[in-house]
Amino acid sequence: MRIFFIILLFFSFKVFAAQDIYQFDSIQKQQRFDALTSQLRCLVCQNQNIAESNAALAIDLRKQVYEKIQKGENDQSIVNYLVERYGDFILYRPPFNGLTLALWLGPFLFLIAGLSYLFYYLRQSKMRE
Repeated sequence: MRIFFIILLFFSFKVFAAQDIYQFDSIQKQQRFDALTSQLRCLVCQNQNIAESNAALAIDLRKQVYEKIQKGENDQSIVNYLVERYGDFILYRPPFNGLTLALWLGPFLFLIAGLSYLFYYLRQSKMRE
């Protein structure tokens, strides 16, 4: 009986996964769809890609990607369309430009600031001893 409940619990998590059923006429289109939706950020969740998100916007974006793949558009034109519409933030790896400068350099600046403060603190504590 305990095993039954464990199995039931395991399968209940599958209910919450983002599952869309799209029919593709080739494996290549399915793989392109999977690759594109995994590299595009959900603008609502911001910590998930649109392949994993259950947000309404992510569902709409998956549908748009599917329709564009079915129309025969290439990956770059699909990405360009979404970037034009939603901005660089939709990409997990946005281009390095003036608008994304803080995004790319911010972690390094925080690291340098943190290390500087650590050295300052250690130096001050040695001077007190």
